[in-house]
Amino acid sequence: MKMQSPEKVFKDLFVDLHLSGLWDDVKVITDAIPMHDPEIILDKYAREKQLSNFDLKAFFNNNFKFSKTKAADFNSDRSLSVSAHIQSLWSLLERKADKKIEGSSLIPLPYPYIVPGGRFNEIYYWDSFFTMLGLVRSQRTDIVESMINNFAWLIDNYGFIPNGNRTYFLGRSQPPFFALMVSLLATEKGDDIYIKYLNQLKKEYKFWMKDSQHIDSKTECLNHVVYLNEEVILNRYFDQYQSPRPEMYADDYELGHAYEGDTNELYINIRAACESGWDFSARWFENPNDLNTIKCAQILPVDLNCLLFYLEETIAKGCALKGDQDQANIFLDKSKVRAMAIQKYFWSENKGYYYDYNFEPKELCNVKSLAGVYPLFFNIASEEQAKHVANTLEADFLHSGGLVSTPIYSGQQWDAPNGWAPL
Repeated sequence: MKMQSPEKVFKDLFVDLHLSGLWDDVKVITDAIPMHDPEIILDKYAREKQLSNFDLKAFFNNNFKFSKTKAADFNSDRSLSVSAHIQSLWSLLERKADKKIEGSSLIPLPYPYIVPGGRFNEIYYWDSFFTMLGLVRSQRTDIVESMINNFAWLIDNYGFIPNGNRTYFLGRSQPPFFALMVSLLATEKGDDIYIKYLNQLKKEYKFWMKDSQHIDSKTECLNHVVYLNEEVILNRYFDQYQSPRPEMYADDYELGHAYEGDTNELYINIRAACESGWDFSARWFENPNDLNTIKCAQILPVDLNCLLFYLEETIAKGCALKGDQDQANIFLDKSKVRAMAIQKYFWSENKGYYYDYNFEPKELCNVKSLAGVYPLFFNIASEEQAKHVANTLEADFLHSGGLVSTPIYSGQQWDAPNGWAPL
């Protein structure tokens, strides 16, 4: 049976649980495992909720259970060095191959993997690359490979890598770091790794470029692709669903209820920002201090397009290693076109920095962010541009504790004064 997201399975019960305000952490509701067939639970709910003494929380506790995390009772040993502390965490955060649990939102993965810990008991896509960097330093290449195998399995079974291995994440992905993961493993195990995962690299590229043949000057954007001219198609973050996120249902519902515009558009933009990993940031807002002005789906992010540039280069490398030079040349050409487009559409000569590009008014966005460093990491920027970016980082981003994600104090978690490890 095809796995479904919990809001589709439990319908009114799911909505009532989320809007009840009875739980401080609503992830408990979304990740709960039914103890009986969902139809039995729904029938029971329809009958019992009419009773004068009905207790929603008691009903929930009697019909659902929770998977306790290994880290629930963990206490750090403060006598350990940082390195030893990190080494001690791997076994705590490792999850073995999953067994399917009927009615659970968890998508079972066939190989071991590392979770973030705390309330997060599932794998997350782009976070995992940075976890892998630590695993390599800890000489745990075996787990790195098994995590990449899980992502390859997700691509083969769903056509893309979801935000995380939960059914409620099946509407969106996250920043496409799979090519970087493959390259990381190749540095440890040799270039045959590029050939091993070539099919999955191509499938992920197909996901991000879906409908690219169906857009033009009249139909400017579909899914993740945006038409700029006959030679250039770039990418945005997007989500196929126009509804509140199941994992944050009440928050999104209340935001939509108070919203004066098109709520479907609001939900798409919220979900698109979640696909970016930057949920949330003034980077996506027309008014830096107002989440209601979020316009993520009409923005071409500089970091996303740099990642897809690298994906194109990595596919070209895999094709060349396999002996398919014609295909290698096709993807090399794609990467060159994208690199030139990144220079044309994202670079501000006046400000000496890379910005996101808003394709509705056809102009650069106003918010500077650390995403502007991606063209340096992927060797797209010139030496002169890199110097300008370095000056901007020192002047606007560098604080005593490191680099802030943006220089804007909006109250959002991906803005100042916060800095994030992936950046």
